[in-house]
Amino acid sequence: MNSDYSDAATFVLDEAQRASLLDTVVKTLDQYVFPDVAEQLKADIQERQQNRAYDDVIDGEHLAQLLTMQLQEQSGDRQLRLHFSAQPLPDLNPNKTPSPEALAAEEQQSRHRNFDINRVERLRGNVGYLELYGFEPPEFAGNTIAAAMTFVAQTQALIIDLRHNRGGSPAMVALLCSYLLPAYPAVHLNDLYWRPDDTTRQWWTVSHVPAPRYVEKPVYVLTSQETFSAAEEFVYNLQALKRVVVVGEHTAGGANPGRGYRLHNHFWMFVPTGYSTNPLTGTNWGETGVVPDVKVPSELTLLTAHLMALNKLLETEASSPQFRELQRSMLMVERELNSKRADLISQLKQPNSQGAM
Repeated sequence: MNSDYSDAATFVLDEAQRASLLDTVVKTLDQYVFPDVAEQLKADIQERQQNRAYDDVIDGEHLAQLLTMQLQEQSGDRQLRLHFSAQPLPDLNPNKTPSPEALAAEEQQSRHRNFDINRVERLRGNVGYLELYGFEPPEFAGNTIAAAMTFVAQTQALIIDLRHNRGGSPAMVALLCSYLLPAYPAVHLNDLYWRPDDTTRQWWTVSHVPAPRYVEKPVYVLTSQETFSAAEEFVYNLQALKRVVVVGEHTAGGANPGRGYRLHNHFWMFVPTGYSTNPLTGTNWGETGVVPDVKVPSELTLLTAHLMALNKLLETEASSPQFRELQRSMLMVERELNSKRADLISQLKQPNSQGAM
């Protein structure tokens, strides 16, 4: 059967290709961070192969989705995933040094997204707001995050929105945590253990940041079910240190970093090869996700955190010239929150309009 194709919809695997891919998946699972779980996953795939459970699966996208579902059900690990690509895959060898041209292209792509620093604002009542869609490496995003932290430096409380953040660089996590904690002493944030070479790397705050630190002021972090991986580490680190109040929803639960393995011209697999350990809790957020301090639907988190920040500031600014402004701001935000909550309740009460006509 010919596997050449012009788009994903026409891609098919013949019996030999499918068997070869499944064998490669089994071999690649030897890199999974938890050896006992890896053996169970391998045995499950091999048993299904013997029972010819994959014989009817000839579409590439379908096979990737099916294997991902089975792997995640068996392991409970949402980061373990098989991917299908309609276009031929590049070399994914992590030991290969990227060329200067490749690094420049990667930085340019990141630059076009403004390094995933999506919004920086001053909200009512002099509350800062920083929305991040990802944690890009400090060598790319360091200057931009410094500009953002300079912008919010004079605010009296800060909201960091990670509701749509899918993770990224642990080095950027450490850098942004450093902005929210004192310079001395350094704070031990997280340990990352790597199974392939049996090593552990510690992550600590840094003593120098190129913009003002944001310390001794309240900080609120917004989460949703989309918040994932390095974004969860950022929240978990600071929650364990009691530095932030987490507002929103349980996060996705991705605590096992890893790498991609190229299995075929059109298939690659992300395999967690390490795990995180917080020095204070002795564990991580993998099984439960990060549990918010204040649980509210994602749609209400920003207004909820804004209202909490204003209430907190009112407690400490009773004799301040800004007290009246804080009161007005609080009333306006409270009115907006109540309106949005009522709209959300109304939407939930509406009957399903997709029934029979």
